[in-house]
Amino acid sequence: ADAAGCGTSGRAAASAERFGVYHHPAIMSMHLRELIREVRSCKTAADERAAVAKELALIRTALKGKSGDAAAYRHRNVAKLLFVHMLGYPTHFAQVECINLAASPKFAEKRIGYLALLLLLDERVEVLTLVTNTLQTDLHHMNQFVVGLALTALGNIASAEMARTLAPEVDRHLRNSNPYIRKKAALCAVRLIDRVPDLIEDFLPRVASILTDHNHAVLLAGVTLVQEIVRIDGASGRFTKRFKALIPALVKILRKLVVAGFAPEFDVGGITDPFLQARVLRLLRVLGAGDAEASEQMSDILAQVATKTDTSKNVGNAIMYECVCTIMAIEAEKGLRVLAINKLGRFLAHKDNNIRYVALATLLTVVRADKPSVLRQKPTIVACLRDTDVSIRVRAMELVYALIDGDNVRELTQEVLNYLATAPEDGRTDVCSKIASIVERFATSPLWQVTTLIRMLQLAGDAAPAEAVALLPALVSQTPALHGFAAHRLCAVLEEGNTLSETQLPLVDIAVWVTGEYADLLLAPHTGEGAADLEALSLNAARPQAAVVDALAQTLRLHCASSRTRAIVLSALLKLTTRLTEEAQLARVRTLLSSYSTSLDVELQQRSIEFAALASPAYADLRERVLEAMPAIEDVRGRMEGDDVVEEAMASYELGSA
Repeated sequence: ADAAGCGTSGRAAASAERFGVYHHPAIMSMHLRELIREVRSCKTAADERAAVAKELALIRTALKGKSGDAAAYRHRNVAKLLFVHMLGYPTHFAQVECINLAASPKFAEKRIGYLALLLLLDERVEVLTLVTNTLQTDLHHMNQFVVGLALTALGNIASAEMARTLAPEVDRHLRNSNPYIRKKAALCAVRLIDRVPDLIEDFLPRVASILTDHNHAVLLAGVTLVQEIVRIDGASGRFTKRFKALIPALVKILRKLVVAGFAPEFDVGGITDPFLQARVLRLLRVLGAGDAEASEQMSDILAQVATKTDTSKNVGNAIMYECVCTIMAIEAEKGLRVLAINKLGRFLAHKDNNIRYVALATLLTVVRADKPSVLRQKPTIVACLRDTDVSIRVRAMELVYALIDGDNVRELTQEVLNYLATAPEDGRTDVCSKIASIVERFATSPLWQVTTLIRMLQLAGDAAPAEAVALLPALVSQTPALHGFAAHRLCAVLEEGNTLSETQLPLVDIAVWVTGEYADLLLAPHTGEGAADLEALSLNAARPQAAVVDALAQTLRLHCASSRTRAIVLSALLKLTTRLTEEAQLARVRTLLSSYSTSLDVELQQRSIEFAALASPAYADLRERVLEAMPAIEDVRGRMEGDDVVEEAMASYELGSA
């Protein structure tokens, strides 16, 4: 019976082990795969928290156990802690256990211990000082993989104190005959000099030998180390100047990669070791910046990379991008720059939106350095303004704005206006600011300026910023030759009536002001500047006085009109009393002025009563002086921050200005 009982319990234990449950009191827990399965099967967050809390309690019990079985399963419990940590639950109670596991003589346990150190600890944790001795011991280990684990851990969690203590060991491994260890040591050195820049002097003698290594992994780590030293060196340039002597070695590395035949070990999409190529190109970019002699040494190989790299796949596009960025960053000759920009132009025609976006962003950074070359890609860039991808359109808009000059301002501004019609809502304000800036910087003609601003306000509506809105009435008032054109063109806006929406109120306010100020010019066809444009739009006919009053009366009753808009209409109606001559229309104007004398809006009521009094025959002599043509509005660009030039212009209508 005892034997049978023992057999039964043995079979039960084996079955439990097979299903992932340990029944030893000190290590009662489940396999990692079972824990993952249980967490994934939880229906709610509460179920997940309960499952994790239960497992963490069992892991705590197991870690406290002193038996041999508890020690045997220690690395499994730490592996489960890593999974729980990735879920976002606290696992700090096991930090010391991770350190103990890393010191284990067994490689399987040591590997999990170091992995746990990387994830659960950082340089700010006090217990990290306990790891220094373990790292120093493992850096002398005979097994290359144990040394690699120690170097990887040191390269991720090293503090300044650890860096100073273990730097000699890392320097020793930079001279190791094993390329695997040399690579790990070079990457570890990147972390050490970042924490303690003074260590650069210690590692500097090894850099030249690393860059002549035949192993690609070591070369990649070495170039990364040099990049970090140059970054830390910054503006001082003390070490960067010394690295310029390494340019021939870097050029040699790059030439071997470019002209090398097919190498299965390093080939990625038909490109030999693109990761190393990209790193070398980035380093050359830094070393050649602002140095004509250094740039000349690398010009030939950059031309080779640009012409021989196959861009039919993404990996080739990545190398081409790095090459173009390097050419534009160094003191390259004009022909090489043109070649680089032409390559970016080909990117713009690519079907992949990501590549086109990168090309636009890169062209935007180089447009100041070589604007004529970028202008050769103008048709392709303009075509991007009509792309279906909004991010492409936004980036193309920024590039088009940077390309505008006195020769192409009319053509490209029209393209910007076309883009404004389809621009995202949150980007229209910025586009309007750019258009206003273009109008001010490139004043090809006042007529073009006024026409462009009117079109901008029609498309953007209330998305236009105050500065851009203020520019239109200022330009109109400053150009007497365009008073008639502006009056006819903007009065037509008011005649659209109920088709106007609330978003069009900024333009409506300006149209009301112009109609009231220059109403006498509406009574005859405009024959001055802009007459042809008005004829093309069928807007140049002389308007009866009744039509002028109708336009303002219709705006006064507009369903979307604000109190501010109605106040401006009342001011414009008052202006009509000195611009019109028909008694019937003057009577209508006086009636409209009195219509808000009982309004609940105090501003409208005050204007209505005072303006109606001023419009009466008793004040005929005073009215002519008060309502005479207002002077030109001063330049408002850059001054308007919340102020409104239209409202400022309306000040001439106030009785107090008499």
